[in-house]
Amino acid sequence: MVAGLAAAVAGLLWFKPWALWVDETVNEALPTASATPSGPATGEPSSARATPAPSGPVTVAEGSFVSHEHATTGTVKIVRLTDGTHTLRLEGLDTSNGPDLRVWLSDAPVKRGRAGWGVFDDGKYVDLAKLKGNKGDQNYPLPAGLDWSKYPSVSIWCARFDVSFGAATLART
Repeated sequence: MVAGLAAAVAGLLWFKPWALWVDETVNEALPTASATPSGPATGEPSSARATPAPSGPVTVAEGSFVSHEHATTGTVKIVRLTDGTHTLRLEGLDTSNGPDLRVWLSDAPVKRGRAGWGVFDDGKYVDLAKLKGNKGDQNYPLPAGLDWSKYPSVSIWCARFDVSFGAATLART
């Protein structure tokens, strides 16, 4: 009896089923510049680096989420800030909450439906951070020197169960 109860408690702590019904909303403004400059912009043609810096943030790539394991909507953007750094921005994100959700850049193509659930850890990926909230607008600074153009997709990745909740293909703008 005690062993069964302990197993049930351990299972609940591992799966965290209550997270599916608890929303975390984040509404961050788009940053105007990074706190630490990272040098020249990466992931862009050299001609883009030779032009004068814009007066404000510029969207250089964007895409819309498709659903995988859980219904997921919203857009994702790569934004070049005035200091040359880049931020990944989620706008209007709406997905389920879950245990250990991460924001990943990946070299895997986005596939619709069940075929796309588990492809993002098959190749190269960059784990940007823990997902701040399953709803709203949020920013994730890209590491200095990262050539984001080598990672054409973004996944809301559940590290606990190795599955994508939703993903978007980044298209240059």
